[in-house]
Amino acid sequence: MKTTALFITILLNALSTGFFFAWSVSVILGTKKVGDFTYLESMQSINKEILNPAFFIVFFGSLIMLVMSASMRFNNKPVFGLVLASAIIYLIGTFGITAFGNVPLNNELEALNITKLSILELKNFRTYYESAWNQYHNIRTISSIISFILLLISIFIKK
Repeated sequence: MKTTALFITILLNALSTGFFFAWSVSVILGTKKVGDFTYLESMQSINKEILNPAFFIVFFGSLIMLVMSASMRFNNKPVFGLVLASAIIYLIGTFGITAFGNVPLNNELEALNITKLSILELKNFRTYYESAWNQYHNIRTISSIISFILLLISIFIKK
């Protein structure tokens, strides 16, 4: 059971980390090349579509499995420590940053009727939103990578 739980934890964490990394090296780079209206319209659309079962399973499932896996490893202190650190980093740096950084920005964007904004208003909101959103995204991506590395290290610890 412990091995299966750790495998599922690593798989979900890898998918989450891969998602955030892929976003960093593709979507962010691509959206930097489009106009303000197109950027804001695209982000509004993406923010709606990301709320789907596959994303929720990976994003929330990773956190749930990290906590479960940490709780199953009390008898092996080095493994427990690594999995617990992985869980804390994911909870604060990935989940927390998303919930308290990216999501509030997404809600602000959703509340805007971008078709009613002037060119200057579009530019100003995009500058504000994109800068803050990408900074939060970088934190959650790095946190997710660190969380994943700690999980990988934990599987090589002798029992």
